[in-house]
Amino acid sequence: MSNRKQFPKDFMWGGATAANQWEGAYKTGGKGLCVADINEFKGNLPPEERCNTELSTTEVEELLNSSDKYFPKRYGIDFYHNYKEDIEMLAGMGMNTLRTSINWARIFPNGDDETPNEEGLQFYERVIDEMLKHGMEPLITISHYEIPLNICMKYNGWYSRKTIELFVRYCKTLFERFSGKVKYWILVNQINLFDVESFNHLGIPSDRVDNLMEAKYQALHHELVACGQAIAAAREINPDFKLGVMPCYGNVYSELGSSENEMAALKYNQLQFYYTDVETRGKIPGYMYRFYEENNYHIEITEQDIEDLKHTVDFVSFSYYGSSTLDEHGTRTRNKFCKAVNEWGWTSDPIGLRYALNEYYDRYQLPIIIAENGMGFYEKISDDGKIHDDYRIACLKEYIEQLKEAVYDGVEVIGYYPWGPIDIVSCSSSEMEKRYGFIYVDYDNHHNGTGKRMPKDSYEWYKRVIASNGEDLG
Repeated sequence: MSNRKQFPKDFMWGGATAANQWEGAYKTGGKGLCVADINEFKGNLPPEERCNTELSTTEVEELLNSSDKYFPKRYGIDFYHNYKEDIEMLAGMGMNTLRTSINWARIFPNGDDETPNEEGLQFYERVIDEMLKHGMEPLITISHYEIPLNICMKYNGWYSRKTIELFVRYCKTLFERFSGKVKYWILVNQINLFDVESFNHLGIPSDRVDNLMEAKYQALHHELVACGQAIAAAREINPDFKLGVMPCYGNVYSELGSSENEMAALKYNQLQFYYTDVETRGKIPGYMYRFYEENNYHIEITEQDIEDLKHTVDFVSFSYYGSSTLDEHGTRTRNKFCKAVNEWGWTSDPIGLRYALNEYYDRYQLPIIIAENGMGFYEKISDDGKIHDDYRIACLKEYIEQLKEAVYDGVEVIGYYPWGPIDIVSCSSSEMEKRYGFIYVDYDNHHNGTGKRMPKDSYEWYKRVIASNGEDLG
């Protein structure tokens, strides 16, 4: 018996989005404020200053009371009012699946509300029904940088064990409401990405803890416990659910090849694997206990936590945007052996994706979904009224070629979701003009424009890729 050289016939060809980056309507339908609603526009700042890493109580209050700052995610591309048209256009490429998130603050506006917001549940039911109408399998992310702001300010976000209870109640609400309509669930988006998305992810006001880094690891532990409890609840509600873990993974290679440098790279990668190790194997790995001890982090881990962590996922997913190298000083930088391919200096490492897929499958032997992949570009409409994004096609073509090689390697890849199949507000810098989509949306960084949607050249290209099940990449 030989490995298959083609993608499986039931392969999931889709695209990935997030509620906070495309919905808009931040005060509509009973929605409360979430962390994304105070992400100010930072597209005019140097890259190292763009990420919303940490916020203090005072800084949050200043953002809430600001009258001169712009918050693009409050408006997105107004998917809230255009979801039918947008889903129809996405389905027009032949996509048989779509990943999006449910905004926690649209279901529980304050996070600790006694009952869910019915208007929010109805909105997502309409969105999911529209996907199903067009033959698209929903892949739903439960938490994607959309924690209700009240949880952050009242309970200190994930640093509090109270948030475990609130998250599990939120999960149960979704599981029960959408039991017959949604099969695939990602519990937490990019669960390991707390360095560049610290407050967005964990919601800890930096001035309320003595040791912020220790507090972050305590919060991440609480998040993993909450995932374990949510998995247990899902099994009772619908045994057919498929639950997944999702880190952001970027291979870290040794730049020098020395034993010391290789060991440093291995240790760095272990910290990336920690979350998937827990959620697939059901226990905290030994290297993590050593990490806590060596850094003098005192993490509270109860006997009940150990039991809750035993509930494990059905599949592994990860986002992939490139790789890094470690120099002789242990400093991680973008992989200098890969070429920069966009205006933001991002590098592309397609073979790194194949490498990562083999790593994950060797480690876990579970089905794998590429939950995000792609590259943002600055684009303008050409004189002929079209967008000729051959650079996007070239980039994604190389990634899909390596994805196919991984399938030939024997890796059980079941789905591919390019990030932002329609232009949306970018994550870290909240800029609209870093565009990932196959569909152009006529808004600039300050929401000026008509909002008109227009297919790019890559739209027809991805349509051919899907129709040929990955055989026609020309």
